[in-house]
Amino acid sequence: MTTGEALTAIGPALYVVATPLGNLGDISLRALDVLGRVDLIAAEDTRVTAKLLTRHGIATRLLSLHAHNERRRAGEIVALLASGKSVALVSDAGTPAVSDPGSSIVQAVAAAGYAVIPIPGPSAVIAALSVSGFAAPQWLFCGFLPATAAARQAAITRLKALPYALVLYEAPHRIAATLQALVAAFGTERRLVVARELTKRFESVFRGCLGEAGPWLAADPHRTRGEFVLVLDAPIPLDAEGDADAAERTLATLLAELPLAQAVRLAARLTGAPRKRLYARALALAQANRA
Repeated sequence: MTTGEALTAIGPALYVVATPLGNLGDISLRALDVLGRVDLIAAEDTRVTAKLLTRHGIATRLLSLHAHNERRRAGEIVALLASGKSVALVSDAGTPAVSDPGSSIVQAVAAAGYAVIPIPGPSAVIAALSVSGFAAPQWLFCGFLPATAAARQAAITRLKALPYALVLYEAPHRIAATLQALVAAFGTERRLVVARELTKRFESVFRGCLGEAGPWLAADPHRTRGEFVLVLDAPIPLDAEGDADAAERTLATLLAELPLAQAVRLAARLTGAPRKRLYARALALAQANRA
């Protein structure tokens, strides 16, 4: 800790500690302080957390806490707090209880009257949004979509009418099917960012539209590996006069410098307007210029 930084006062409380997504250097000084001074760390996978602790010279005792034993562990952790012990809660990566085990522990501890203290840090959701380039004042975190095709399509259909940017998690064995389902629901022109393996060695970020994401994924078998965050930009209400005018101004500017097909493609990507509508408008503008 640097001069002037106060240590966290450790007492009988649950400390919800965010840990790195992949790069072990991303952990905060405060998180290291807490992990080193609590009596026990409840970890999603003790082997994963042990590597992080070893890297930073921390020897705090570990207790496994995962989806299959979370409810049973809740009572044990409350009993520890009652005896005056302090407990940190961590997941394998990122912030606990966000699409990871931990929410039942938090509920039980809070219901028992003990403090639940967040130690903020890495979050795959925020990391992906920050590099998306989307101006999204309102966004919805959807987590993982259902595993089966029918349930996944039903969930996507419910999301289709929402006027927000959407953030999804996806597993490698379902990423291709999810992209196909998104295209079927939202069309090919909706802007999309695919953030893969964030902060890890093979991190990559795809930016384009939904129709381009599937071919990008299929072009390299390595791209289907790892962990994915999908950020789907908010829809642009083209029936609003201001948005339609903005899309047309963008298209006209690009047409002055680029071939028609390229101008339409870039205008669709920049504005979120449907490519077919922009193409028809581009043809009309080109015909008017020739007249």
